[in-house]
Amino acid sequence: MVCIAAFIILVLVGVAAIFISIFNRDFGRKYLAALKKSFHCFGKRIRLQKCDTNFSDDVKTALLKKVIIKKPKLVKPLSISIEIASVLLVVLTAWSIIEAVKAGFALWVFGTCNVSQPSNCALGAESCSIDENNLNWFTEWGEIFSNIPDRVRTWNAADYVDTDPTSADSASTSGKLTPIFTVGTGSDIALEIIDPGCSVCLQSYKNILDNTEFLNKHTVYFVAYPIKNPSGEYRFQNSELVTRYLLATSDITIGDDSAPVSKKILNRIFAEYDTEGVIYQSVFNNNLGRDQATALIDSWLIGWGITGSALENIKTETYSETVEQQLLTDAQIITEKIKPKGIPTAIYDGKKHLGLFKS
Repeated sequence: MVCIAAFIILVLVGVAAIFISIFNRDFGRKYLAALKKSFHCFGKRIRLQKCDTNFSDDVKTALLKKVIIKKPKLVKPLSISIEIASVLLVVLTAWSIIEAVKAGFALWVFGTCNVSQPSNCALGAESCSIDENNLNWFTEWGEIFSNIPDRVRTWNAADYVDTDPTSADSASTSGKLTPIFTVGTGSDIALEIIDPGCSVCLQSYKNILDNTEFLNKHTVYFVAYPIKNPSGEYRFQNSELVTRYLLATSDITIGDDSAPVSKKILNRIFAEYDTEGVIYQSVFNNNLGRDQATALIDSWLIGWGITGSALENIKTETYSETVEQQLLTDAQIITEKIKPKGIPTAIYDGKKHLGLFKS
């Protein structure tokens, strides 16, 4: 194992050695000779063959030459220690390579290098992660390999979202996602899954609205999905409540432009500020309890001219069995069929796109 460990160390210090060789050619020649010898021995070892050079002994001699002269009794225990350290280095290196390969596959498949805790991956797609606490090392590998086909297959947004609802609960009864509203005039169908409390979703939403070329080509169906933590609690305070209101008002239009009330609610949360200059998304996430959030949304509805029985109907619909079923159906489709590791996630142009939509 000593020669394998030596080869690993020589490779790791290669950049520094090359730099030093520019100023000290003699050092460079010695380094290349040692690297060549270690590589030859390394090749033999990984083929389970005996190394036909004395490179391993040369390494030990180089490390112990002073001890041999001054304290020869320590040579044997130190030699054993070198062997043990070499084994540990080789094992750690092999483990690191395996973990790097796993992270690379996970990044390609899911857009995150950490399958169970996507929020811990700095290399992942910019998104609000969906963490899981029931995955171990082996089940993470299982998830990666089982989802490789999803990464390379053709995705069709129309397979997952109800593009022609005929009633308030048609999506949930047809087994498709319930859109809260659409934007764009194109013939191609696009799906964008967002969480009202997610700041990345806010930016992704703005990027889509600003991309005229994309909206001319696509009709984008927005679906609201409040992210849950592994504990079962919603990640963003009030995102589940806001999603209920978005579903309950998706088929109600007001104003000269006949805009869906759900779009007006989300636009205000994503783009407008309260009297203290705080964006409403942050207000809902950090400053309001459920009753206060409900009262604020109701005040917006009243301000838009929705009062009396119309307001009561929306409040009733928000907690109706229809909306409850829509939430359950959407969650099931997203977690079991689309399987994102973070929100936003989009489907368009035959692919599943992970993270922030970049205009």
